[in-house]
Amino acid sequence: MLKQSLSQKLLQKLSPQQIQFIKLLQMTTADFEERVDQELLDNPALEKGEDDLANFSQTEVKKDEFSNEDTLNDDFNSTDSYDNEDFNVTEFLTGDDNSASFKMTDDYGDEEQKEMPIPYQQSFYDFLVEQAHSNFEEGDDLQLALHIVGNIEEDGYLRRDLSAIVNDLAFTENISTTEDHLERILTKIQNFDPAGIGARDLQECLLLQLYKKDYGGNKSLDLAERIIADHMEAFVKKHYDKIKNALKINDDELKGALNEITKLNPKPGQSQSVSVSQYIIPDFTVVNDDGHLSVILNSRNAPELKLSQSYSETLQAYDKDTSKDKNLKDAVQYIKQKLDGAKWFIDSVKQRQQTLQLTMTAIVQEQRDFFLFGDEASLRPMILKDIADKIQMDISTISRVANSKYVQTDFGIYPLKYFFSEGIVNESGEEVSNREVKKILSDAIGNESKKKPLTDEALMDLLKEKGYNIARRTVAKYREQLNIPVARLRKEI
Repeated sequence: MLKQSLSQKLLQKLSPQQIQFIKLLQMTTADFEERVDQELLDNPALEKGEDDLANFSQTEVKKDEFSNEDTLNDDFNSTDSYDNEDFNVTEFLTGDDNSASFKMTDDYGDEEQKEMPIPYQQSFYDFLVEQAHSNFEEGDDLQLALHIVGNIEEDGYLRRDLSAIVNDLAFTENISTTEDHLERILTKIQNFDPAGIGARDLQECLLLQLYKKDYGGNKSLDLAERIIADHMEAFVKKHYDKIKNALKINDDELKGALNEITKLNPKPGQSQSVSVSQYIIPDFTVVNDDGHLSVILNSRNAPELKLSQSYSETLQAYDKDTSKDKNLKDAVQYIKQKLDGAKWFIDSVKQRQQTLQLTMTAIVQEQRDFFLFGDEASLRPMILKDIADKIQMDISTISRVANSKYVQTDFGIYPLKYFFSEGIVNESGEEVSNREVKKILSDAIGNESKKKPLTDEALMDLLKEKGYNIARRTVAKYREQLNIPVARLRKEI
């Protein structure tokens, strides 16, 4: 039985403006600049101001710039520019296309237009396909080789079983073949460049590279092949004594073999992949003027944006038009939507500027000693909640700022998340940053004897001697965060 009823519910929902602000906030400077340019293209009611700040210079964003919340409303509601009696909204909306549209002709006369050349970069897959066409004749074998090449991953490994590839070929290509046939084709592919391509695991990858280097007469290469082929597990775990006893070799012979192995590439596909340079654009600059620290926001994060005057005038003129032509209603509705969208975007941009400025200023205040002297040991324990409470914002907002922004200081460029760390209480009861403990661990491991590296328990005892009462599991956690392997894997001959 169906019936109707009334009920009240309390729900939390993000408005479109809030979602837009969140997306803008977590963008890097380069992404934000691209987003602004795209919005300028998509929304004709949005324009850049007279002071074009889309450059690499920097300008200080002052808090006063965000205090006047009525600025946009004043721009939108002002009637000073709308009192032109000669302006006709009907003519503007339905007039000659040539006067109301963008000029598409070349403003530079008959001069030849020159475009920047785009360099051609061959992909890793194209490189393998080119070799397949060179090594296989047209026919079934070439088709099978191309199918195998298509299954090779970016790091150069073939992780899909040949039996599965046989099934793929039968169902998708209607080609009947066997694993033995594919094995022979794969063997030929494994002779492609770079060496080690088409391997199914690390052991096979290293052996393929050693086979290609071995021209005979090199004892170290011969020994390296025997170690990888017969004692791979002991090599990975660095059980060098087991290897020496099994192969009846001395330390010098083992060192020579290990030296050859360390020259190999465990991910051969990456040697052929195209590398893209990533440039860091600092979002902030902290300037030290005789002990007075000031935060400067990169001007590329503070573009001058305004509402289109022509769109605003058109809407104002329509409101004053007593005839209210119904045929213009759709066009006026479109203009109103674009003006609302432009206003929301400008509000979000200004809110982003204010949030960035407030967050960075609070971080500088908390870590003042570091920005003055650049000593990592002077970093104070600080978590996201500390900054959130200080500037009365949500932790998630601070997290979005810290995870994607960089600051330029007198001592280098740092990600904002660098300044956040947990606190540890030493023997004297003073709370210090765990970065100080990590630095002690890093220095101790860097100065240890590689023939007898320090275990986690030894590192724990070392920290206790320095006044840090830390458990062994915490030492292991910090060591992993520093990307330092366990003592057994740090051992050298």
